[in-house]
Amino acid sequence: MRSPHPDTAGVIAPPPVLLAGALAIGLCLQAAIPIPFVSDRPMLVRLVGATLIAAGAVLSAAVVRTFRAARTPVSPRHPTTRMVCIGPYRYSRNPDYLGQLLVYIGATLVANSWWPIFLVPVVLVAIQRGVVQREERYLEAKFGREYRHYTDRVRRWL
Repeated sequence: MRSPHPDTAGVIAPPPVLLAGALAIGLCLQAAIPIPFVSDRPMLVRLVGATLIAAGAVLSAAVVRTFRAARTPVSPRHPTTRMVCIGPYRYSRNPDYLGQLLVYIGATLVANSWWPIFLVPVVLVAIQRGVVQREERYLEAKFGREYRHYTDRVRRWL
């Protein structure tokens, strides 16, 4: 897919949109054909889910703060103005997507449903191929050696 703007990664969709779509499909399936994680102790499962949602939100908020401090857009649909290698980006090249995935899994637990979990592989492939690989090509083309040096030091996910 060609980027509508020559200075963007040309992602298929922002990961929150992909994750929200998969979650919506999973919850609709749950409404039609319920498959709960547990039938006993659902409150414990929901508590774990709420904790994951909070952890993911904190991680994603840290990403937003880091990007704002660097004065570069968070959205992959806007031109990147500089490399961000500080904050959560010291440990993962995709901490925001990890945070968003924690929120997704947490929401799945709160909903006490297997359906959204069944969709995780599909949404992860979409994010990997339609977002991450495109962002990596874009960043390498834009920042060259600086980006390659960063990828040598920091893992893609964890």
